[in-house]
Amino acid sequence: MFYFDATYVLLIPAILLSFWAQAKISSAFNNYSEVRSINGYTGADAARKLLDANGLYDVPIEVIPGKLTDHYDPANRVLRLSEEVYYGSSVASIGVAAHETGHAFQHKQHYVPLEIRNSIVPAVNLSSNASWILFFIGMIFSIPFLARIGVVLFAAVVVFHLITLPVEFNASSRALKLLESRGILYGDEVKGARKVLSAAALTYVAAALMAISQLIRLIIISRDRD
Repeated sequence: MFYFDATYVLLIPAILLSFWAQAKISSAFNNYSEVRSINGYTGADAARKLLDANGLYDVPIEVIPGKLTDHYDPANRVLRLSEEVYYGSSVASIGVAAHETGHAFQHKQHYVPLEIRNSIVPAVNLSSNASWILFFIGMIFSIPFLARIGVVLFAAVVVFHLITLPVEFNASSRALKLLESRGILYGDEVKGARKVLSAAALTYVAAALMAISQLIRLIIISRDRD
């Protein structure tokens, strides 16, 4: 069968990076979850201070279940933090909370990569599912045109992952600068938060590499079958 072929080798670097990134973020977050901030602020406290300092008084902060499920919802203009981050007063919790406020600042300032990413989310969600369906149908029934459409649709997924990289890196950069300038974290605390956010950023790099590797795979397979 075509889906058991040598092109899977192309995924190995991305798979290895993904495992390493997950291990790295788990290790960094767990380590700095044990380091309490000098000021004793919780993630929610830090997020509220940063939001208010940038005029985002109307952006509420909500608690959501799960581990590292933290995110900013641009559609509803809501910052959602996991329980550990919301209530935690560790360097890790504050770093993650600040990162999410970075997305709120991007939204307020119409940061172009974020605007592009938000605008293509519906299309990417659709193309992500349709790409594999069309590709497999095209390959199984020898309809090259459908397979090529599948490849093109999956390319949109790759674009989404590539646009996500500057969005995430910029949010972390904003967060770290604000944490230090607002006196929420000091010295080694900032370094600890940077390690947590750098590890988190690596997961996005791994996801982008995986998407690129999959796209190359699909292109090679479709050409071999033509």
